[in-house]
Amino acid sequence: MNLKVIELNDNALRVGDESGILVESPGFALAVENKKLILGEAAKQQARIHPTNSYNRYWHELSIDPLIQTAGIRHFADIAYAHLLHLAEAGEIDGDVIFAVPGNFTRAHLAILLGLVNQSPFRTAGLVDSALAAVSSTKLEFDSYVYAELQLHQVVLTKIAVDDDMLKRESVIQVPGVGSQNFMDLMMQLATDLFIQQCRFNPQHDAESEQQLYNALPSWLQQDDGNQNSLLLELTANTAVHTAKMPRESLISNLSGHYKSIGQQVAELAAVGNSELLLSPEFAELPGFHSYLSENIKITLLPVDAISKSVFQNRASIIRGDEHVELVTKLAKIADTVKAIDKRALKVAAKAGKVATHVLIGSTAIPLASADLPKQLGRIEKHDKSFYLDSGKQEFLLNQLKVAGKHAIGLDDLIQCSEGSEAIRLIQVSNV
Repeated sequence: MNLKVIELNDNALRVGDESGILVESPGFALAVENKKLILGEAAKQQARIHPTNSYNRYWHELSIDPLIQTAGIRHFADIAYAHLLHLAEAGEIDGDVIFAVPGNFTRAHLAILLGLVNQSPFRTAGLVDSALAAVSSTKLEFDSYVYAELQLHQVVLTKIAVDDDMLKRESVIQVPGVGSQNFMDLMMQLATDLFIQQCRFNPQHDAESEQQLYNALPSWLQQDDGNQNSLLLELTANTAVHTAKMPRESLISNLSGHYKSIGQQVAELAAVGNSELLLSPEFAELPGFHSYLSENIKITLLPVDAISKSVFQNRASIIRGDEHVELVTKLAKIADTVKAIDKRALKVAAKAGKVATHVLIGSTAIPLASADLPKQLGRIEKHDKSFYLDSGKQEFLLNQLKVAGKHAIGLDDLIQCSEGSEAIRLIQVSNV
């Protein structure tokens, strides 16, 4: 039963473990016959064909308020629960889970989430703010960070302050009407106007071609036509192929109103101090967004596994070890967290007489005092009665946590150059 991370962004709920992202599932549900639900990508691919039976606001508006129009679905919490079970099956989740939740989640949202998990085949081991985890994944070279998360129906901006050795969530702003679905609606209307003008074809005239347009847009946005001046749009309807050109300049101009709304709120959060803007990976699909904002603030687009990896690196601080689960909104810097854990563990071990004497490399045990490690791991030093590993600026894995610099080491610690590399273990050899 391995620990898993579930990142609750309705644009793409992600399940991850220490190997990376296992499952991505957008927050879409489609009600079909026999009170069944189709969930995730399959539901998204049919949402425009069956609009009255399609749902994509159940995470955004998570509640137990009654739904009247659909038999078998009492409220949005029912759909969210079905989605959790879908993730559990797809991601093989049957043990502990840490949830990374967006800053817009209220106490009521969290209470409903925890209640749903209590009825599921897995257990909530911890809750952490998504922005906090995102910032913790970076090198921390600024006084504060603004994390922008693109959801289906809004953008959530969270400011994280770097205070001494701690990261703390300071404030959260929701920017409604600029979610990925709002961008999609805007781009679909622009594409429809171009098809009507250039081909006398209206792709939104019927549900099938509207769905085809919706499904095709993401791939069109990734086109590379050589000169980058326009996108070539192509749809097939009734065996006829319709082709239109969308000037990139016109596309970005049409999206700039939404960009401005986001940019104004970012500027407000980043007005004081030296800040960096971190973007959730969904922003990569918005043409020209990075260029629009990058003149006024440094921007970094995070990889899809940034939050999941950060949660695993910080799991010792997120999992409290009791039955009472609370949302974590502040974290020590990774290196400081590991050092604190190292010191506590070594004190306990020393009192019990459990002290490391050798390094086990392969099948060979070498005394700690004379161990010669691979160059990228640095060197082992002894101060008083304790041993330390100093890697300088080079990162390495200490008990599967990515660290750098000087760290206390003790019995049973595992040291690796990188993920998947051979582990070096600290052991105790008697009669030495």
